[in-house]
Amino acid sequence: MKYLHTMIRVSNVEETLKFFCDGLGLKEINRMENEKGRFTLVFLAAPNDENAQIELTYNWDGDNLGNGSRNFGHLAYRVKNIYETCQKLMDMGYTINRPPRDGHMAFVRSPDNISVELLQEGNLEPKEPWVSMQNIGTW
Repeated sequence: MKYLHTMIRVSNVEETLKFFCDGLGLKEINRMENEKGRFTLVFLAAPNDENAQIELTYNWDGDNLGNGSRNFGHLAYRVKNIYETCQKLMDMGYTINRPPRDGHMAFVRSPDNISVELLQEGNLEPKEPWVSMQNIGTW
């Protein structure tokens, strides 16, 4: 397993970059604009340390962040086999909120309701029972 990033939602990309990059000294290492999903992802890391990243998520149509309680998104980990990891968690009594229907991505919540994204290392073919599983709750 490898730690990937922590995601936070932002209301203004430029103001957020000013804080994290100009103020704290983080560097932008990747940016993705998704027109279909209408969002921008910006990945930041400390200089010479891309192992611990922050993913800034900006929703183009706005996102009611309230008093900050909705800003924190999730932790993300790359796993060797997403199906085995999800099955182990289910066997332990945890709910897979967003099953890995595509063989690539899943979400689960910790006992304290922290959202954890699991991303498959490489590619696995979609397979049952995962393909037919529905989302449960939110992630």
